[in-house]
Amino acid sequence: MTTPNSSPANAPLVACAEAAAVVAFSCGAPVTLAQFLSDVAYVAAALPDSGHILNGCANRYHFTVGLLAAAVSGRISVLPSTYAPETIRQLQEGTPDVCCLHESDLDIALPKVLFPALPEITAATLPAGVTVPCIPLNQRVVTVFTSGTTGFSVGHHKTWGSLVEGARSEATRLGLDRNGPYTLVGTVPPQHMYGLESTIMLGLHGRVAMSADRPFYPQDIASSLRAIPRPRLLVTSPVHLRAFLASGIATPPVDMILCATAPLPLALAEDAERRLGAPLYEIYGATEAGQIASRRPVADPAWHLLPGLNLDHEGDQFWVRGGHVQVPALLNDVIEPQGAQHFLLHGRGTDVINVAGKRSSLVFLEQQLLSIPGVTDAAFYMPEESSTGPVARLIAFAVAPGLNPDAIGEALRGRIDPAFLPRPLYLVEMLPRLPTGKLPIAALQQLAATLSQGTGIGDG
Repeated sequence: MTTPNSSPANAPLVACAEAAAVVAFSCGAPVTLAQFLSDVAYVAAALPDSGHILNGCANRYHFTVGLLAAAVSGRISVLPSTYAPETIRQLQEGTPDVCCLHESDLDIALPKVLFPALPEITAATLPAGVTVPCIPLNQRVVTVFTSGTTGFSVGHHKTWGSLVEGARSEATRLGLDRNGPYTLVGTVPPQHMYGLESTIMLGLHGRVAMSADRPFYPQDIASSLRAIPRPRLLVTSPVHLRAFLASGIATPPVDMILCATAPLPLALAEDAERRLGAPLYEIYGATEAGQIASRRPVADPAWHLLPGLNLDHEGDQFWVRGGHVQVPALLNDVIEPQGAQHFLLHGRGTDVINVAGKRSSLVFLEQQLLSIPGVTDAAFYMPEESSTGPVARLIAFAVAPGLNPDAIGEALRGRIDPAFLPRPLYLVEMLPRLPTGKLPIAALQQLAATLSQGTGIGDG
């Protein structure tokens, strides 16, 4: 065994230092630390002469190897929330040397390098000891972009130190540093801040071995869980969790559930804990700051700041600072402090709407729509007011096979104030969600425009 040469100025790639320690599972087979470090060095040598790498790998293990290969060779990984042509054009304009690391032929207008076939290390060639490389804490390793749910996507730079400290704080809060080693299956993409922190960095610095899978459909989630040993951690989103539970698929034992990216209805959290037999924890965060707080919603509605973090406020504006948040970040949510380390969330400031002198939030309205039996996904959208056009009317979209708009509207009438009944309510086959489950405002605008012209799926 070789102890990582860490110091107050740097941190190792991974917390463990035993050559035979399992750091991941790929196709159900364990991957040792020795194999992992060999793969990182191999891919680092194969990267092109470029300072910025768009890591487009869907396989979570390949993504991790590519991320660290870029970091140890002094490159920066850029992680846009979408590969839409305009996003890529803007990215290339800001970082002209960017190239894309991928596993297959992505339809993306960038120079590409194919993720190489990794050499196999056998038991006979497994080294007795390993040297774990270290990275300076202040080295910028990724640029993560906001999802664009409230407007334009914005990039935020993250250092190795902030990512490591955040993972350690999360592991401490969840008790993973005391009760591990866990293995995790993640349904969210590693390119998103939540996926990066809770499926990649948590695996490297939280006594958690990651599954290489990125399952989407319920059957695939169950199969991925079945392929890894207990204790099992499922890292998911409300959208994926709701579909998973609704499928009724037999699920192997799960020992902890982690959920983020969108508000989680209490009823869904209670259903998940009851049916999966595991505690469910939520993470609250933002791309600007990373993960900020956690809670177990069935036990307490209040959020608890992660270790080292503090909230400052001036009037209704709140900033988070300290710990892994290296630059104080303004939060765009309605926050009610509950002492120094706890607070309640009342939705995003942009979610609060005023109709006929009455106030509500889009999140509340969506949860009421989702509570109607047969509605599997839903969203409310308030168009911007125009000084010359007609008065903006609240719009709703629902995925509800077998139901009709009149039946849904009647059920909704008993749940919300009539002022907030949507006009119109569209039935659609699916909502244009990102892989994380988020809904960009631009996608809702486009969907509303298409349906209003009678050229889209659904009925008004």
